[in-house]
Amino acid sequence: MSVRMPELDAEILGRRDRIVTALRSIVPGEGVIAGEREMRPYETDGLTAYRQLPMVVVLPETTQQVAEVLRYCHDEGIKVVPRGAGTSLSGGALPLGDGVLLGMAKFNRIREIDFENRVAVVEPGVTNLAVTNAVAHAGFYYAPDPSSQIACTIGGNVAENAGGVHCLKYGMTTNNLLGCEIVLITGEVLRIGGKHLDASGYDLLGLITGSEGLLGVVTEVTVRILKKPETARALLIGFPSSEDAGECVSRIIGAGIIPGGMEIMDGPAIAAVEQFVHAGYPLDVEALLIVELDGPPAEVDHLIERVETIARDCRATSCKASRSEEERLLFWAGRKAAFPAVGRISPDYYCMDGTIPRAQLPLVLKRMKEMSAKYGLRVANVFHAGDGNLHPLILYDANVPGELEKTEEFGAEILKLCVEVGGVLTGEHGVGVEKRDLMPVMFSEIDLNQQQRVKCAFDAKGLLNPGKVFPQLHRCAELGRLHVHAGRLPFPDIPRF
Repeated sequence: MSVRMPELDAEILGRRDRIVTALRSIVPGEGVIAGEREMRPYETDGLTAYRQLPMVVVLPETTQQVAEVLRYCHDEGIKVVPRGAGTSLSGGALPLGDGVLLGMAKFNRIREIDFENRVAVVEPGVTNLAVTNAVAHAGFYYAPDPSSQIACTIGGNVAENAGGVHCLKYGMTTNNLLGCEIVLITGEVLRIGGKHLDASGYDLLGLITGSEGLLGVVTEVTVRILKKPETARALLIGFPSSEDAGECVSRIIGAGIIPGGMEIMDGPAIAAVEQFVHAGYPLDVEALLIVELDGPPAEVDHLIERVETIARDCRATSCKASRSEEERLLFWAGRKAAFPAVGRISPDYYCMDGTIPRAQLPLVLKRMKEMSAKYGLRVANVFHAGDGNLHPLILYDANVPGELEKTEEFGAEILKLCVEVGGVLTGEHGVGVEKRDLMPVMFSEIDLNQQQRVKCAFDAKGLLNPGKVFPQLHRCAELGRLHVHAGRLPFPDIPRF
């Protein structure tokens, strides 16, 4: 493993058998997995370059069991790593060798669908696509749609603030989340928000969304569902260069047009996807822009004409509009199959995630080509062009000594470039372990300490998902520069949290 994780606690490992026995009393039956062979499926997440067997896996079925497990771990000083479907691409669910991996897969029920208030109440183990399937018969859908939506869970979506191809118009998870039930490391159960917008008090919901399992474990989620638009059509627009495609994106947004989705794929990605899905993508172009427009039919027809005009002005060489719902879905099927398709042309790939201002797309794409030549590694670009969320796929072979390390350096340089041009380190994949040590590129020491103080307010012992997000491991006392002598706190009469 090329990333540094917290040192294993020999004292905890020495108590492993007792810990497993105690956890089995809380979650009986098949809810505790302790055998090495049986734990192998949990040793990594979507960032398969890093692997670590957990000390034990626990699969609770009820909120009460989650609360009891967390309370026990808190009292015993045992680390806990929450896990959804394990599709995280930043190592956010990477286990710890001396910690409990808390799998939420059994929380897979849709508890309530309220069409009148346009909300669905689901458990965190429900897959993203299952929410849309549950409401589709009434003409509704759930807007966030990450490429992994057939497998990724709502709980993981909340942890990473997942987006998807339609987030440009309809927002990320945070824009579609109304409430949640969360269990703190102490076992306390909190309910935040509900079936209404803008709950009173502090925006704790905004704090929980994207917190990557560092603050608590989500056991219930209330999400907003939307009515399907009257019409939706997609355009496939081919360009002689990625820079031209990037310029077209900027001009479309600059013209006041907000597509339902807008995605770019470059030449290597196009070739891989077309061979894999046969979606009708042009193979004689260097970049492909997918633009979806939705709304009333007359409006969609008008916007298609405007987008076609802008595309021609940006040197587009081909333009094809979907003529049926089946063809529209086929266009998107290619885009959503991009990751597995690229996996067919390379032994391994490293999926990056950074966000830049849209106007910087041409520059960033040009610089990435230069980096590709510098490192001698191919890159297939697939990304959410509308909101500037880049997903460069760096192609490498893990069996070649030193190539993973070279890939990590290349990826870090891409992310530093994102920050340099006014962007951020991540868009929707989170920080995890992948970008943890790059956080000082974007944040000052004061910024990071303030973020860690928020963590300490929820988890004073630092037991939830340690080793993720923050580049340095601090204790709450260290952050406050609190001196404790002989176990006696100064000014014991002052309330503390």
